[in-house]
Amino acid sequence: MDAIVDGLVAIIHYTLKNDAGEVLDSSKGGDALPYLHGASNIVPGLERELVGLAIGDAKEVLVQPEDGYGVVNPDMIQEVPRSAFPEDAEVEPGSQFMMEGEGGQGIPVWVTQATESTVTIDGNHPLAGEKLHFSIKVEGLRAPTDEEKAHGHPHGLTGTESHH
Repeated sequence: MDAIVDGLVAIIHYTLKNDAGEVLDSSKGGDALPYLHGASNIVPGLERELVGLAIGDAKEVLVQPEDGYGVVNPDMIQEVPRSAFPEDAEVEPGSQFMMEGEGGQGIPVWVTQATESTVTIDGNHPLAGEKLHFSIKVEGLRAPTDEEKAHGHPHGLTGTESHH
C-alpha cells in the first residue's frame, strides 16, 4: 500500500478551481476526502492522474470537461411550468431538485431561471463544460473494508463511519 492503485481507499486533501482561478470547492479546513480508487467515486480525469501517488505526494491536475462533469448537453436544458414543482418549494436559480427519469430513476436538475409561471431546469451538472483545476495532496492510503468493497465507496476516513 505504498501508492494509489485500484481497490485501495485513498485519502486526499484537494482544492478545485475554475479557469478564472476561483475556488469552487476545497477540503482545506475540514476532513480530507476518502474515495475508493477505481470505483468512479471521483471524476475520471482526476482518478487517472492520481494512480501511483504515495502518501505526502502533491500534484496539480487539469481535467478537461470530457473527463470531468461532461460537456454541456443543450437537450438537458428545458423550460417547465412552475406548477411542476410543489407549491411550498423554494424555486430559484441554483436550487437543486430530483426529477424522475423514464425508468423511474432520480435525475438531479438545477434551476437556472424562474418566473411566476415557468422554470428553466438544467440536467447538466453545474460544472459541465468547465475545465477543472485540482490541487491534490495525498494524506493516506488504506485497504477497504469488505462492506466498503461491496458498496463501492468508503465509509469515512477509517472505514467505520456510517452512511450520511
